Amino acid sequence: MPIDKLSTGDDLLVFAGVRNWIFDLDDTLYPPESGVFTAVLGRIRAYTARVTGVPAEDAAALQREYAARYGTALRGLMEEHGVDPVDFLADVHSVDRSVLKPNPALASTLTRLPGRKFILTSGTHAHAGATLSRLGMADSFDGLFDIVDANYLPKPADATYAAFLDRFAIDPRTAVMFEDTPRNLVVPRALGMRTVLVVSQNGPNRQAPAVDFVISDLTGFLSQVADALSG
Repeated sequence: MPIDKLSTGDDLLVFAGVRNWIFDLDDTLYPPESGVFTAVLGRIRAYTARVTGVPAEDAAALQREYAARYGTALRGLMEEHGVDPVDFLADVHSVDRSVLKPNPALASTLTRLPGRKFILTSGTHAHAGATLSRLGMADSFDGLFDIVDANYLPKPADATYAAFLDRFAIDPRTAVMFEDTPRNLVVPRALGMRTVLVVSQNGPNRQAPAVDFVISDLTGFLSQVADALSG
């Protein structure tokens, strides 16, 4: 699908039966240009260097390797080095969120969408709560499922989506998922969800498998959907 564009009425039909709106948190509900998740990533790499003893310049490569192999660096550090996930998560999410500004337009648009709204994140409840408060969206969601709820098994693990759907009694055929990581949309699509890839406004117009729409303006896109569904 074209980026940020609902080109025909037929495009909108994919949202007609949606009653469960599922969102990733970091770099999805706020733009990656804010640098918040970049700061988290920096702390992950610093933690990796401390735990493994590798030089700082090698920690980034190891973090990427673990993320690719295990889904997150945390899972890799747990499996390979016996890292305490509670300590890790508290450390890496100790970042400055002051750059994030309230987004009343997005908060208002979320209220116009029919049904329930959820967060499915590989972060923590504490991180999500602090981030949503900065965005002015602390009360915009009906439920939140974090990495602890997933027993530290990150997306795109099948079991994590299954546990999330079971927790909130969601029929995936009535759901849509918004994500900034293409591989995290493969399982949702296979389960019958609609899928939307959220990309940086300064990034390329990417195409990816298992994706119905590629967008860079989440608020604008959801506003179009809400307008169409209320029309």
